Amino acid sequence: MKRQTVLVTGANGFVGRCLVQMLETQGYVVRRAVRTGAVLENEIAVGSIGPTTNWETAVAGVDAVVHLAARVHHPNEEHAEELYRQINAEGTLQLARTASHANVRRFIFLSSILVNGSCTDQRGPFSENDRFLPRGVYGQSKAAAELSLQELAGNSQMSVSIVRPPLVYGREAGANFRQLAAAIKMGVPLPFGLLNNRRAFIGVQNLASFISRLIDFEQRIACKTYLVADAEQISLAAFIRRMGHAMNRPAILLPVPIRLLDFAVRTFRPTLRDSLIGSLEIDTSSALSIGWHAPLDMDESLELALGPRTEIRDR
Repeated sequence: MKRQTVLVTGANGFVGRCLVQMLETQGYVVRRAVRTGAVLENEIAVGSIGPTTNWETAVAGVDAVVHLAARVHHPNEEHAEELYRQINAEGTLQLARTASHANVRRFIFLSSILVNGSCTDQRGPFSENDRFLPRGVYGQSKAAAELSLQELAGNSQMSVSIVRPPLVYGREAGANFRQLAAAIKMGVPLPFGLLNNRRAFIGVQNLASFISRLIDFEQRIACKTYLVADAEQISLAAFIRRMGHAMNRPAILLPVPIRLLDFAVRTFRPTLRDSLIGSLEIDTSSALSIGWHAPLDMDESLELALGPRTEIRDR
């Protein structure tokens, strides 16, 4: 039986490296799309991603495409809105069109829960049926990409799956997770001891496991959106404590009153208010409906992220 070939964009990124290793272990032939400097037999350089990128060679003979590559973490740069739109929205559509014309069977797009919004206070968990309330230029560009993919799927034989994760954590994670880990390691007191919000997170191995499950899942509709997270959704304070446990370094959490903390964040870092104090709960029933469950619990994922270096497991 012929082994399936999967093209992975962003293969050298945080999620990409984990996914590629997992897919190769499962017997897939993985073609890695890189921007420049392709040196390995299974690598192909595609240049910068945008509305004119030539993907024809990359998608030739491919059974599925997993599109992870995106612009992120630069929301305040000059012309940010235009750059995010060109790469994350128009670049995604260019790849999907080329894949469709090449008779690729499956297209999997890594989006973001920020398409739903940034906070679930005073409402129920986010679901795939909510109207878009995208947060920031990143969330807006992902929402635009999703809309384009939905339209494309309606006029194509290619099945499209959209995956919206919350904060993804793991050994090579950056941004907020790395900053929290550094603070715990240095023994910096954090003012979150009284937080009792509920937030969704997902370990990178669990996310890779879900994406790999989608590759062979026979979807009944042309385009389907999945919200995916770890089995537990807990407070930020509880998450930080469990990070400390994985590092064998107790997290120091100060019992700062919530109103005072809220005032301070709104005054000095208003863009962080929702991600620190607000809740972000996710209805994962769409992900669970395909027969998937998170292979690792949160403590196991945090141990892989922050404990002694361990081989990535898939079970």
